[in-house]
Amino acid sequence: MEENMKSAIESLIERITEYGKTNYKIVKLTVIDKVSDILSSLIPLFVICILIGSFLVFINIGLALWLGEILGEVYYGFLAVGGFYGLLSIIFYLFMNKWVKRVFYDYFVRKIIKSDKE
Repeated sequence: MEENMKSAIESLIERITEYGKTNYKIVKLTVIDKVSDILSSLIPLFVICILIGSFLVFINIGLALWLGEILGEVYYGFLAVGGFYGLLSIIFYLFMNKWVKRVFYDYFVRKIIKSDKE
């Protein structure tokens, strides 16, 4: 009787250990799936942002040169464009910081929940 109890306990311990290992593997694979899904969504977005950023840099250089020609000195154009972006940055920091944070937070949460439903 004692040996049966001992073998039953050992069997139970082995099953619990296997369950723990299997559960760990499932959690690990789930995390890998979610992270890879989010990264695969962000990489094309990152490339598009770089292209748009390059476009905006060249447009702003052209605008600064054009304004500098109108104002009489080239550096006036660059000062005007820089001042505009400085003012825009202050407005963005004061009023939009929470909005932008919320948009990115919602995006990540939606991605994680979407991958849970699939």
